[in-house]
Amino acid sequence: MSQNIRNLEPKTVWNHFADLNAVPRPSKKEERVIQFMVNFGKKLNLETFVDKVGNVIIKKPATTGMENRKTVVIQGHLDMVHQKNSDTVFDFDKEGIKMFIDNDWVKAEGTTLGADNGLGVAAIMAVLSSTEISHPEIEALFTIDEETGMTGAMGLEGGILKGEILLNLDTEEDDEIGMGCAGGVDITATRTYKEEEKPKNTTAFSIAVTGLNGGHSGMDIIKGLGNANKIMNRILFDGFTNYGLRISEINGGSLRNAIPRESFASILVDTISKDAFLLETNQLINNIKGEFLTIEPNLSIEIEEISSPKNVMNLGVQEGLTKAIYAALNGVYRMSPDIEGLVETSNNIARVIVKEGNIKIGCLTRSSSETNKWDLANSLKSSFELAGFEVDFSGEYPGWLPNVNSEILKTVTQTYIDLFKENPNVAACHAGLECGILGQNYPKMDMVSFGPNIKGAHSPDERAQISSTQKFWKFLIEVLKNTPIKPS
Repeated sequence: MSQNIRNLEPKTVWNHFADLNAVPRPSKKEERVIQFMVNFGKKLNLETFVDKVGNVIIKKPATTGMENRKTVVIQGHLDMVHQKNSDTVFDFDKEGIKMFIDNDWVKAEGTTLGADNGLGVAAIMAVLSSTEISHPEIEALFTIDEETGMTGAMGLEGGILKGEILLNLDTEEDDEIGMGCAGGVDITATRTYKEEEKPKNTTAFSIAVTGLNGGHSGMDIIKGLGNANKIMNRILFDGFTNYGLRISEINGGSLRNAIPRESFASILVDTISKDAFLLETNQLINNIKGEFLTIEPNLSIEIEEISSPKNVMNLGVQEGLTKAIYAALNGVYRMSPDIEGLVETSNNIARVIVKEGNIKIGCLTRSSSETNKWDLANSLKSSFELAGFEVDFSGEYPGWLPNVNSEILKTVTQTYIDLFKENPNVAACHAGLECGILGQNYPKMDMVSFGPNIKGAHSPDERAQISSTQKFWKFLIEVLKNTPIKPS
């Protein structure tokens, strides 16, 4: 299986990708992949070091005839999102990703593939290991923890890099050249509640919302995909309002930057209302499935009778919880007034946990407008505080403001036109690229972002297109040849 991947073209990229995917690399647990990259750089006899937060920097001199070009920083992130299907048995901390080829796509067996940003990292490794590619002096920057806080980019000190140009290889459409991105902030709402003994004469049920597409909470938010936490809350709210449903536990979603695919709850209703509750709830389930039939054809909502849990939530807190989640915006808040089709501001209700007297709700708010980012963040904060939650803002990072006069943007755009005989899509994206953060300590660095076609990032449906990776590699090689000359 791995050998089939290694035989794909360009072999140098796919072989480095296979090597990388054999190394477990969850966010905040990158020790093994950091050592892997250090060993890689030192084996090539290139200057290699790790900064104080764990970013790996590998420097390679210019090839003959390219010494007069500006130094280029090529950047990708080492960590990957860990998501798997509920029926997939896999240990991300111990196992390498299991890949297979499906026509023109490389996929993983029931897990995320790691093409985000593993293919970008593999392409950088291919440049570093090449003895044939013409390129200026290179500083390869491999950052850590991009997916759960961007702490690698935030911790990179000024002065470590001398490059004047940055090529970020973390874009997921091969006809797109990124010139800007959204910033973000994590919003966490917490509160405690008193557990009460289960009421007498009640029947317990489990509710499972599964089968949703999920996906990237920035790039895919415009699609209107189902959010398992919002769907679950709709069912709980209806049952509570009409039949006095009592919540015992909720476990919904997983990562902050992934649209929730699954949610699970255990609940109780009065036995006397059991049949009416099931009838109405199944009608609601059918309505929800009908609403999402076109974009979420695999949505499953199952309700089954279970043995009764010992405790339930306090009624007053339960009411506040269900109303707060109902009121909290999920999805697109505002489209960009300046760039057609670009989401400006959005929110993802990523995680809902109710268990043993504690509630935790996690959201990721994104925006290319700082003022609207905080406008939405304060709106969400208000919804949760009105229900008695404490709300914390954390992990805030800036967006990357577009520079239409960028020299490298013009170079990369013209290179694309010359190679492919068509205009690229030069655009900002609604995702949290590291460029905006890196620009804080390197404000004069000229930046662009590009990459191969990757679909379904942050979900087990993640897949990388083989033909697009060939196009991306050809493009990267040509961009390196055409980098601007140093001013005399």
